[in-house]
Amino acid sequence: MSRRRQASKRPLAKDGKFQSALVSRLVNTVMRGGKKTTAQRIVYGAFESISVKNPASNPVEILQRAVDNAKPRIETKARRVGGATYQVPLEVPTDRQSALALRWIVNFADARKGTPMREALAAEILEAFQGQGNAIRKRDEIHKMAQANKAFAHFRW
Repeated sequence: MSRRRQASKRPLAKDGKFQSALVSRLVNTVMRGGKKTTAQRIVYGAFESISVKNPASNPVEILQRAVDNAKPRIETKARRVGGATYQVPLEVPTDRQSALALRWIVNFADARKGTPMREALAAEILEAFQGQGNAIRKRDEIHKMAQANKAFAHFRW
């Protein structure tokens, strides 16, 4: 890995339909093999399903709340100290929090076999919005692991 300088963070273009950077990030997370229009079709189809199930609310706000619910606040990282490897709990940077939450939602939606991706994604977003589902379970698992390794917090640097 190069030790020159940190790469500058490029601004993410807002989504064309909803004018939201979060929706744009979701589209990029869903995208496989550079097929952005297919990913947009999946995400917009999921939003249509969400708006059919919850007609009173905005699907972008539901996505925002779902991501906020699934964000991990703390995680463990392996640190090698004196020949032993410790799982050291660290706070998660805000950008990584939302990236992990979106990745978990998309991966668990993809793991739902037998349903179209847009339906699975809509179901996973709604479950995360309600504080249930696989993404929330994964976040709780990560928090539990960090809590169990709290004794190694002094190895943080």
